[in-house]
Amino acid sequence: MSSELKTKFENLKEIFQTMGKVLVAFSGGVDSTFLLKVAQDTLGKEHVVAVTALSPLYPERELKSVKKLVQTLGVRHRLIESNELEIPGFSKNPPNRCYYCKRKLFLELWSLAKEEALPFIVEGSTLDDQKDHRPGKMAIQELGIRSPLEEAGLTKIEVRELSKAMGLPTWDKPSFACLASRFPYGEEITEKSLRMVDEAEDFLFGLGFKQVRVRHYGNLARIEILKEEMEHLMNGSLREKVVSHLKNIGYQYITLDLQGFRSGSMNEVLG
Repeated sequence: MSSELKTKFENLKEIFQTMGKVLVAFSGGVDSTFLLKVAQDTLGKEHVVAVTALSPLYPERELKSVKKLVQTLGVRHRLIESNELEIPGFSKNPPNRCYYCKRKLFLELWSLAKEEALPFIVEGSTLDDQKDHRPGKMAIQELGIRSPLEEAGLTKIEVRELSKAMGLPTWDKPSFACLASRFPYGEEITEKSLRMVDEAEDFLFGLGFKQVRVRHYGNLARIEILKEEMEHLMNGSLREKVVSHLKNIGYQYITLDLQGFRSGSMNEVLG
């Protein structure tokens, strides 16, 4: 570990020490798991509560992962129900969709934090998140939510490095974003279409692909996988198996994106 990374890690712990008690918005991903572990180690288990929101945007496979992590870490954990499709305008999928989603979520978390007598809520944004289209960041700032990883100047690669050094099982976990990010802006998001995406991605993960996105365009699915895995997918029998399964889900056209997997590809149309 470089001296610069050690300094950032110490800064992160100091940030938590100034807070004393925190509620951690916990998705089970690389960043929020690392955030939760450092909070717990720094403040003690009795001063940390992890909260996960269950919604149609959250795949069942991610919930299973969260439950395993909570048991491993031994942290106090709470689940809340959240249906973003009930937010006025959300299902129409405007470019600032994430603002409405994050605002609703963190307002609910503030109610819970007050109930638990926790003065701070923290979430897992890193320095890299400043480079992408993140309308949810405005809601985070408006509601006074803290982003300790970003405050400490940590990047996603550095979080993975530290996670590995701490023995966290998530250090090499594929990146994940909510299922709403699979839809082009302006296309309506429905429970049916969310289930289609979830089932398609779950099937592809089950075939052994490490990183998967199924972008949903009505009856067309645009598959994003790692470039080094494309040749494997194009194997005759496997390709036919994927096409058959996705057609059974409800897609009529199945395409492979030759650029490969990339986070936030739906934001490319925004320039």
